[in-house]
Amino acid sequence: MSPALAETKISFSISKEVSAFGQSIAAAASDDEAMAGFYRDTGYAPIWTGEGQEARRSALLSALAGARSHGLPTNRYDPTALIAASKAARTEGDRGRLDVMMTRALLDYAHDVQTGALTPGKVIPLIKREVPLRDRRANLDAFVGGEPIAFLKTLPPRTHAYAQMMRAKFELEQDVAAGGWGPKIAATSLKPGATGPALIQLRDRLVALRYLPRSVTASYDGTIQKAVQAFQTDMGLEADGVAGASTIEQLNIGPQKRLEAVVVAMERERWMNIERGPRHIWVNLTDFTAKIVDHGRVTFSTRSVIGALGADRQTPEFSDEMEYMAINPTWNIPRSITTKEYLPMMQRNPNAAGHLKIIDSRGRVVPRSAINFAAYTARTFPFAMKQPPSDANALGLVKFMFPNPYNIYLHDTPSKSLFAREVRAFSHGCIRLGDPFDFAYALLAAQSDDPVGLFTSHLNTGRETNVKLDVPLPVHLVYFTAYPAATGRIEYRRDIYDRDAAIFRALTEAGVVLAQDQG
Repeated sequence: MSPALAETKISFSISKEVSAFGQSIAAAASDDEAMAGFYRDTGYAPIWTGEGQEARRSALLSALAGARSHGLPTNRYDPTALIAASKAARTEGDRGRLDVMMTRALLDYAHDVQTGALTPGKVIPLIKREVPLRDRRANLDAFVGGEPIAFLKTLPPRTHAYAQMMRAKFELEQDVAAGGWGPKIAATSLKPGATGPALIQLRDRLVALRYLPRSVTASYDGTIQKAVQAFQTDMGLEADGVAGASTIEQLNIGPQKRLEAVVVAMERERWMNIERGPRHIWVNLTDFTAKIVDHGRVTFSTRSVIGALGADRQTPEFSDEMEYMAINPTWNIPRSITTKEYLPMMQRNPNAAGHLKIIDSRGRVVPRSAINFAAYTARTFPFAMKQPPSDANALGLVKFMFPNPYNIYLHDTPSKSLFAREVRAFSHGCIRLGDPFDFAYALLAAQSDDPVGLFTSHLNTGRETNVKLDVPLPVHLVYFTAYPAATGRIEYRRDIYDRDAAIFRALTEAGVVLAQDQG
C-alpha cells in the first residue's frame, strides 16, 4: 500500500454540534435508504469519523486499495479521494459528509465484489441469470457489528475457481508488463518433425506459456508434441499434438486478451456467487459440454451442441432445477419455428415436413388437405405442430426437463454427426447431448440400483413417459471463456457469441483499467 493509503490514523472529534453533524449525514445519505435508515436508527452516530475508528478506516482503505486485483472499477470507491476528503474536513458538516462518503464506498465495494459491478441482463439480454444481490443494510449491520477485516474477507466469492482466477490475473499482468509472450508463430500449420524459424517460435511460445521448460531443441520432437497436446487440451481442441490452424490461432493470442477473458470470468463468477448444489449439472456453452458435478468433482461429461450463432437461436444463460426426464418425448414445436421455418415450406408444398402433425386449438390433428396455407401469415397461422415419439424425433429418445420461461432443455438428437465438430453451435437454443442415455443412467443412479433397467423399461414401451427425479438437480447454463481446470491451470475457449467482448467493453466503460501491452 502507498504511504497515502497508509494514512488512516486521522483523529476525529465530534463537538457538541451534534445536530450539524447529524443534519449533514441525513442530507448526504438521503438518496440511499439503507444508509439513511442505519444512521437514523443509530442516532446519527459516526461509523468512521469518531474516536477509536482507526481499525474500520484502515480495513476499508486496504480493501479498496485491493479492488483492482478483483478487476473492479476502482474509480467508484477511490481510497485516495477518501483520504483527501478526510484531510480536508474542518467542520462538523464536512465530517458528516465524509462519514457518509466512506459508508457509500463500503456498500458500493461490497455490492461489486460480492455480486458484480454490472447488471448482466442490461449488457447481454440473453443472460437471464438472477444475480443474488445482498441487502445493503444487512451488509452495513454486519460490518459495524463485526470485525472489519474478517467481514471484508467474506465478501468475494469463496470458490476455489475465483481464487485461481485472481492468481491467473496477477500472472497475466506480469506477463503483459514483461512485454508479452514473444513473436507470434508465422505458420499456418506445423507437424512433428518440422524445423525452421516457425518451429523456434512455436517452441519459445510454449516455453513462455509454461507448457515447456526452457529448451534449445530445433525440431518438432516428442517433447514439443506433448506440450502441444497439453495446450490443446486446455483450449478444448483435439489433442493430436499437431499444431494445426486452430492450435496456432490459439497460441498466437497474447496475454492481454487472455487477461481480458479472466477479468470477465471473475465478473461472471461474482454473478454466480450462489450455492450451486453439492450435486449439479454444469453446461458451459463455450466448452460444448454438459457435466455432472458431485462435491466439486466432475463425475460425468458428454459433448453437447448448443444454439446457433444467430441472435434468435443463441442459448440463454440461467440456472434452474431439473425435475424429470421425458422418455420417448413428443416434440411440441415452438411457434417461432412453426411460423418462421415450416409455414413457408408448407406454403410452397403442403406436404412438406410430412412427418409432423398439425394440431388445432382443441388438440385435434388436422389433415393438410383441409388447410389453405397460403391464406395465413406467421401472425395469423392458427395451428400448432408436433412430432410424435420415434427414433427420428428431433428430440431423440429422451429429454431432460427443468421447466423455464425460455423453453430450454437438454435432449437427445438423431443428428449424431455434429458431435464430431470442433465448434458445435447448430441448435435452435436447446442443448443436444452426445451421450444422452449414459447421462440418464448417471442421473438415475442416485435413486435406483438398476438405472439402466429402469430407463430401458420405459424406453421399450415406445410411449412417452415422464420419470421424476427424486431430488431435483440444479442446472447451470454458463458461458465462461476462461475457467480453471482441476489441475489449476486456466482453460480458455472461443467467445462464440461475442458476449464476453461486450461484457469487457461494459467493464471498461464502468471504469475497470487493466495493464496494457507495450508492443
